[in-house]
Amino acid sequence: MEQRLTMVTLGVDGLARARAFYEALGWRGTEAGGGQIVFFQLLRAVLGLYPRAALAEDAHLADDAPHAKFGGIALAYNARDKGEVDRVLREAVNAGGTLLKPAQEVFWGGYSGYFADPDGHPWEVAFNPHWPLGDDGSLNIPEA
Repeated sequence: MEQRLTMVTLGVDGLARARAFYEALGWRGTEAGGGQIVFFQLLRAVLGLYPRAALAEDAHLADDAPHAKFGGIALAYNARDKGEVDRVLREAVNAGGTLLKPAQEVFWGGYSGYFADPDGHPWEVAFNPHWPLGDDGSLNIPEA
């Protein structure tokens, strides 16, 4: 696993309110998923806003799960291809992490799974064919 963080997703209680806050700071958001998620391009990474309950469900972090410590945030590692997703998830588990959600094809057209670090922080490992990574591993949202 390369030493990089490509995306932070904040689980929010009100998507419109959260988007309005960041846009009031001068940030420009891009809707995706039929308006269910908002992305903000940062310098070399992306900030995502996603409904808190949907993010917990996506990461398989039910309130009664023994490893559940969901604080409304998920870190993300974007991979260059599906094989890298599988490899990084194996590496994380071999290093002492917990597999939360095996990699699978997902509704937005990519391939994604989740692991938790030993403290329970969820990481999504995803291949997004719509968002190619830069040579340096940076993530940039393509202009629409």
